[in-house]
Amino acid sequence: MIIKYALRGQVALFITFEGQEGAGKSTQAKLLHDYLVAHGIKVFLTRDPGGTDIAEKIRDIVKDVQNVAISKRAEALLYIAARAQLVEEVIRPKLESNTIVICDRYTDSTVAYQGFGNNLDVDELTHIGNFATGGFMPDITFYLRIDTEDGLARKLAQDKLDRIEQKDLSYHANVRLGYDYLAKKYPQRIITIDGSLPQNEIHQQITKHIDNITN
Repeated sequence: MIIKYALRGQVALFITFEGQEGAGKSTQAKLLHDYLVAHGIKVFLTRDPGGTDIAEKIRDIVKDVQNVAISKRAEALLYIAARAQLVEEVIRPKLESNTIVICDRYTDSTVAYQGFGNNLDVDELTHIGNFATGGFMPDITFYLRIDTEDGLARKLAQDKLDRIEQKDLSYHANVRLGYDYLAKKYPQRIITIDGSLPQNEIHQQITKHIDNITN
């Protein structure tokens, strides 16, 4: 079990959370972080884009509702640049120090949002993304799947929508198609969970998967 091996100092695991707006991935990432901390495990929680001074500045640019002039290609490259900095400065060093890393979004988001959402070439994005990260991929990804309209309604009830969240419904529907495509393509890495379930049930499913990972 992951708890046993981690406590022996034998585990450096890279875990990511993916999903559409309002799916609850950020909440579940934090809950898993707290769960592992409670078991005395070295774990670090970060987010993409963000997690470093440079990447957080890029995050501000791509999320800002005033920046409507950002082109689709520029948007993709900004996200990928932020990720490159995050891997170099945070993710790789933490894993090398035998720390479990949990990241709120990663490369799958670029395929779903910029690839399927913005209709950019997925193979090109994957190639550029691999260059930016050195081909660094998660060990396990939890994809919280939710109805597009329900997710956006949740998000709107929580806060003001950012530039990406304000895009039209067809865009967000295409994003979900992107995530479903990835889940089918990488079933050994991506675990799909019903994001409409109660928060505690989702957390229990996630911790069950984590606890059953062996070294």
